[in-house]
Amino acid sequence: MGIYTNELQTLNIMNFQGQQATRTYKQINNAKPDTVFPLLCPVREKEWLDGWDYTMIFSSSGVIEKGCVFSTPHHGKEQTIWYVTEHDRKNHLIEFVRVTPSEEVVRINISLAGNMDGTTTSTIAYQYTALSPAKNYWIQNNLDEEFLESMIWWEKAINYFLEKGEKLME
Repeated sequence: MGIYTNELQTLNIMNFQGQQATRTYKQINNAKPDTVFPLLCPVREKEWLDGWDYTMIFSSSGVIEKGCVFSTPHHGKEQTIWYVTEHDRKNHLIEFVRVTPSEEVVRINISLAGNMDGTTTSTIAYQYTALSPAKNYWIQNNLDEEFLESMIWWEKAINYFLEKGEKLME
């Protein structure tokens, strides 16, 4: 099972006081970084992540790259817009910024490191910034549990795909 840490900061944005919290999780993926890294793409995630859906807004190559923009449905409400700020295939680093209007801004950093046994340690950091009082409440009361559940599911789903070549259904 992975390990996570947390930090909590308060930001003043105009007249709204949003909460900002960072959570980090380390997971072990049962393949080398060169195999895992390409799966961290909106197009490829559809292959292994049950329930994942996206609309590609911009990509020169048709897959993930620096400057890529795509959207995802957000709990049946507003679309979440994703922007890829870093995509370093050689060093296995990727960063996204996703915005769900009136709710949150989330920066996601993922770095992969190969292990001697042929597995990968994926370090995944999410920095959440609330854009509403309801999201402040969620950060204070629900973030830890929901983040951990999400990371455990992600780890199980990607490893299932790496081992069996098919999607783990929720």
